[in-house]
Amino acid sequence: MKTILIIILVVAAIAGAIFVATKYFGLFSDTDKDGIPDEVENVVEDVKATAKEVKRRAKRVKEELGDVADAAKDVLEQAGDVAAAAKGKPRKGRKPRTKK
Repeated sequence: MKTILIIILVVAAIAGAIFVATKYFGLFSDTDKDGIPDEVENVVEDVKATAKEVKRRAKRVKEELGDVADAAKDVLEQAGDVAAAAKGKPRKGRKPRTKK
């Protein structure tokens, strides 16, 4: 029980020291006076921008993978046509238009 109280006391002392350092001694710049150092705010903004970019890229990769899957299906369908052509069978595609 004493160990937990000592840990809580140490954490409270560190938090108090940080509070005094930021408010009274001005060791960390805080131009908007919201209690959060400007350096921390800048890092959080950068992380948000990076996360947004990662989500955008992941969405594009997903779209491209869908396109690749569609193309692979077309290749598999046409592979059978190539085998039939090698055997000498007539083409199964669209019939040519008749000329009038």
